[in-house]
Amino acid sequence: MTSTTIPQSLTMSGDSAAELSETYKYLHANPELSMQEHKTADFLAKRLEDLGLEVFRCGGTGVVGVLRNGEGPVIGMRADTDGLPVLEDTGLDYASTATGFLDDGTEVPTMHACGHDTHMATALKTAELYAGAKDAWAGTIVFVLQPGEETAAGARAMVEDGLWDKAPKPEIMFGQHVMNGLTGTVSLMGGAAMTTADSFKVTVFGQGSHGSMPEHSIDPIVLGASMVLRLQTIVSRQVAPQSAAVVTIGSFHAGLKENVIPDRAVFTINVRTFETEVRETVLSSIRRIIAAEAEASGAPEPLIEDISAFPPLYNDPTETEKLAEEFRAEFGEERVLQGSPVMGSEDFGALAVAIEVPSVFWFFGGNDAKTLAAGHPPANHSPFFAPVIEPTLSTGVQAAVRALFSKVGK
Repeated sequence: MTSTTIPQSLTMSGDSAAELSETYKYLHANPELSMQEHKTADFLAKRLEDLGLEVFRCGGTGVVGVLRNGEGPVIGMRADTDGLPVLEDTGLDYASTATGFLDDGTEVPTMHACGHDTHMATALKTAELYAGAKDAWAGTIVFVLQPGEETAAGARAMVEDGLWDKAPKPEIMFGQHVMNGLTGTVSLMGGAAMTTADSFKVTVFGQGSHGSMPEHSIDPIVLGASMVLRLQTIVSRQVAPQSAAVVTIGSFHAGLKENVIPDRAVFTINVRTFETEVRETVLSSIRRIIAAEAEASGAPEPLIEDISAFPPLYNDPTETEKLAEEFRAEFGEERVLQGSPVMGSEDFGALAVAIEVPSVFWFFGGNDAKTLAAGHPPANHSPFFAPVIEPTLSTGVQAAVRALFSKVGK
């Protein structure tokens, strides 16, 4: 049951907005890397417990808060919690100086460069508002505070750890993400919203030699370079122009000295696709090209190792249009934008797919008009990414409150 007006008990006061800002600043200054969000999980669990929610850990560093309020629909709301190995360069007085450790033990700077601090802060405030306004709604809200989004590990870990056996199963999952659009606006689109993403590490084996004696080598740098160039022809020559695909070589490492031909080279590949058939074409072509180039050079078969695999993110068209109407009632026509499919990826969809329920994921802007007018505003994953605090945070809270109210409101 829905209403065109959100009850006053579910709206923020000035003091509430100030507290939200402080929560956000704390989270921004204290990021943790994927599946290592131990202190973050402790903070989130304590806040939810203080609000009276039933709280349990799931998937390692995941936190789930269940807010029950009598008979009614069960609705899920997800926020992600991990930071990135990025050195912050925003100059903010609450900038992160935190560090973390990669899987190989390397210590790296850590930053909430993708806005997950925004997602957590708005989710906590949404939970606070609903916990304090039980006369305005009925049902159950499941807040899923999910780790490891950046590595596609978190949603899968929570599902495999029995998330939907431990928590009430929702009839729909909601989620949102801050982007570098205009603050105060929201955007959404039905159907395919974000791509599947597949990442690989490729080790090319050659034969090392002195730099002056290339005839005694199988040069893995030349071989790897040939692979990289040939891989870039997949999208231009094997994928139909009307279909979207991206093949990116994100890193290439080989050798230690200018006069030594190394015995191996290592590079990484990231693939983005919307359509299953296109994905299969691209992935099979990658393996064929790598194997063929190695054979052509007389080199051993390269080693291809999986890094991560993000599922597609699909917004249920009917539920998306319903939510768009709710947002237009909440924000006005001019602040609700028709979105376009995004070539980025998310593992949010796995939470709904696991129990075969619909999901809707939307975006809200984080840049002011002046920043946008200057051109090339810092995007997600940039060391300069820093959403303006307001009205970004309040917009995220309003959107989450409205989405949930469209299902559980009296």
